[in-house]
Amino acid sequence: MTSAFGAPTLVWFRQDLRLSDNPALRAAAERGAPIVPLYLLDEETPGDWRPGGASRWWLHHALERLGENLAGKGLRLLLRRGAATQAIPSLVGELGAERVVWNRCYEPWAIRRDREIEARLKQANIAVESFAGNVLHEPWTVETGAGKPYSVYTPFWRAIKDRPVEAPLKAPGEMQAGPQAAGERLEDWGLLPRSPDWAGGLRETWTPGEAGARGRLGAFLQHRVDRYGRDRDRPDMDGTSGLSPHLHWGEITARQVWHATQRHLADTGGSAEDAWSFLNELGWRDFAQHLLYHWPSLPDETWKPQFRDFPWREDARAYRAWCRGQTGYPIVDAGMRQLYAIGWMHNRVRMIVGSFLVKDLMIHWREGERWFWDTLVDADAASNASQWQWVAGCGADAAPYFRIFNPVTQGEKFDPSGAYVRKWVPEIAQLPDRFLHKPWEAPAQVLQRAGVELGVTYPRPLVDHKEARRAALAAFEGVKKGAA
Repeated sequence: MTSAFGAPTLVWFRQDLRLSDNPALRAAAERGAPIVPLYLLDEETPGDWRPGGASRWWLHHALERLGENLAGKGLRLLLRRGAATQAIPSLVGELGAERVVWNRCYEPWAIRRDREIEARLKQANIAVESFAGNVLHEPWTVETGAGKPYSVYTPFWRAIKDRPVEAPLKAPGEMQAGPQAAGERLEDWGLLPRSPDWAGGLRETWTPGEAGARGRLGAFLQHRVDRYGRDRDRPDMDGTSGLSPHLHWGEITARQVWHATQRHLADTGGSAEDAWSFLNELGWRDFAQHLLYHWPSLPDETWKPQFRDFPWREDARAYRAWCRGQTGYPIVDAGMRQLYAIGWMHNRVRMIVGSFLVKDLMIHWREGERWFWDTLVDADAASNASQWQWVAGCGADAAPYFRIFNPVTQGEKFDPSGAYVRKWVPEIAQLPDRFLHKPWEAPAQVLQRAGVELGVTYPRPLVDHKEARRAALAAFEGVKKGAA
């Protein structure tokens, strides 16, 4: 199937569903040979790390947009399904391709897969090129003075904060299409929910695709970045960028966000403090990839060995209540319901609900990691694992084990008017502010006027936070002494 214009280049799309700042696509275009763009649905990912329901919803729509954008450049996106280690070499032979290009991923299973494919292709005299397309700085390029990987964020950030970030690449112009090959229909992959259709909130909230990512970044820089440091911890405000799913799926790159933010700061003379507070979050994203690359067991194993014998509880009833937003703690329940409704949760609330699961309920952090993996549209192996281990106190540069978020005071501090809780937990919306974050303390007549019957219309607290805190601290102290 070699084209009259020469042997084609196969461009393998993965977590880079975009045309601009796509080094692999750009390299293929500059080479001048015909191009076959491919997305391969590889469901051979080991363990628990196949895409969850919310991720599959996003992927469907992102591939629709990518296909449209490629069609505008003269290319047809080829969709195939199968194990990449078999499907890529087979497709290369089918197309008569002489080169395969992709942008690197850093999950351990992706690294093993890519190395195997590269070895097989090179053995068959097929050229292979991979590129840095998903981070500010690749994990192996940031080292301590002793040549070791960083395990603490602050010195990691100091090491990259002033390091030049490569300028984003423009999207290629029209490209020469390679030979046609039989593909599959996106609708046949079953990525969207059927019955029941739980994705209504996702459709109302998100616009997957490269244009949606650019639009969200532009709105954030225009309206919110100059208040970011003040508003970012307030779930009752629209103070964050909401770019995390677009970054995970590669519809926009960290480099694009970095340079656009720097340009905004230079052009507008806005708040440097707020802009750098936002860019610091890109640093945390790179740090998570850095940790996963150097400690590939991060999603599965507790990073600090002394915590591997922690006496986690198995409590299926409490876990279900947490997942469903029925814990009796309004800020926790609001977060868990927001997550299920729109596939995303405010970062401050992620810490609150995480602390509640692992420290109030003493349920293993991996159970929370799994639920987030299935329900987040921005489910990312590196960020998800590092954040859960951070809140559990057992990861790299983690919160101290004795830092246990009080869900009442966290709610009162970061949702002072109760707007967030009232939106997501409407059955207690009529409670006055004084009792909204602790309805069990409201007098009977106040509950009655608000239409709240504890244990019937809204649950009583699963645990007493003070007692749960004491129990958690005793368990953590036991682990600490056992490791001494």
